[in-house]
Amino acid sequence: MKASAALVLLLLATPALAQTVSREQDIVDLRLGQRVLVDDGSCPAGQIKEVQGSQMTTSGVVRTRKCIQRLGTKRR
Repeated sequence: MKASAALVLLLLATPALAQTVSREQDIVDLRLGQRVLVDDGSCPAGQIKEVQGSQMTTSGVVRTRKCIQRLGTKRR
């Protein structure tokens, strides 16, 4: 029991890496808590759409969408 609790805490403490797709339709199985970046041009310049599995319902995972700052390589 202690090992599984430690594993859960480790997974929750580790920041999730988001994958990037070009269309929201390309996201097939979004899991609860998963974040996917969608580069479809729907957000203002310098931002990218983030789709997140935010809530579990009887019909599946509810998706939330928001524009976030696009993180790229730092320039001098």
